[in-house]
Amino acid sequence: MRTKFLASALLFASILAGCKDGKTVKTSERWTPEKAEAWYAAQPWLSGCNYNPASAINAIEMWSADTYDHDQIDKELGWAEELGFNTMRTFLSSVVYKNDPEGMIKRMDDFLSICDKHGIKPMFVIFDDCWNPESSYGKQPEPKPGVHNSGWVQDPAVSLRADTTALFIDLEKYVKGIVDAFRGDDRLLMWDLYNEPGNSDHVNESIPLVKNSFRWAREAGSTQPLTVGVWKNSLSELNKIQLELSDITTYHNYSGDPENQQHTIDTLKAYGRPVINTEYMARRNDCTFQKIMPLLKENSVGAINWGFVSGKTNTIFAWGDPRPDVAEPELWFHDIFRQDHTPFSEEEIEAIKECNKR
Repeated sequence: MRTKFLASALLFASILAGCKDGKTVKTSERWTPEKAEAWYAAQPWLSGCNYNPASAINAIEMWSADTYDHDQIDKELGWAEELGFNTMRTFLSSVVYKNDPEGMIKRMDDFLSICDKHGIKPMFVIFDDCWNPESSYGKQPEPKPGVHNSGWVQDPAVSLRADTTALFIDLEKYVKGIVDAFRGDDRLLMWDLYNEPGNSDHVNESIPLVKNSFRWAREAGSTQPLTVGVWKNSLSELNKIQLELSDITTYHNYSGDPENQQHTIDTLKAYGRPVINTEYMARRNDCTFQKIMPLLKENSVGAINWGFVSGKTNTIFAWGDPRPDVAEPELWFHDIFRQDHTPFSEEEIEAIKECNKR
């Protein structure tokens, strides 16, 4: 009897989970290649930046109530509009959502309104395996001088991953909560569910969360396409899963070799889906706007470089090369503008504007 009651209760709960405002919500399925191509053909050529305002050291600081900076974001996205950018890749925070879900949803809505004002459709990044292993809610640390991404944090924190049963309950609420809130919102381009899974020596330990992130987003009825970008050739099992689950194929490549970039594009296009490069441009790698952005456009591949306005993330400095005694390196690693709107390179500005001519 107890077993039958439990089964009935679970069935009723599943029915309720499939309803919103009295209407049945159909769980979305992976897009067909034809649907993905039709969606991509309806977009302009996509170009933009990985965006974090200069006033925030990480996504927690960007989205928290006390530090969300509407005016700074509006100003910076106005500069993006001047360059012709039409998308931004922006990281979210499960830490902020757990502590202030309604407030975070309101700030995401505000961010989308600012983007819409400037002709930009962003993509949101939900999870991340990069940089510092632990995070906390509240005031974030000050940047370490000359250190690339000194305050960036993994999401979820590594200490929480030992008990995935408890963790996944919270993360499911997070994914379904934000996807449901913006499902059908045409101001949002797409969901990038997980940044560089397997990084920071997680390797295949990230596979369950990758799979669940797709499942939760589809169960929430996402109408925007879903993706998780491939970024490292040696992660063969992860790459296979990411490519098989993504509606749109995305990837990272910081190589300055056009042949390397072209080979990556050709390999990924063989999967029969639109392709977007969601991280490129590292000047010390000779991966520059002038060399790589036109190549991406010629191949109808979206181009989203890392960094926009030099700020608390310190990404004008290179990975693994701290320079605490240098205010500004002679050759920036990432980013385009200083906070007074002067660019690192006028030549780059012209190259970006030329590429972004429609």
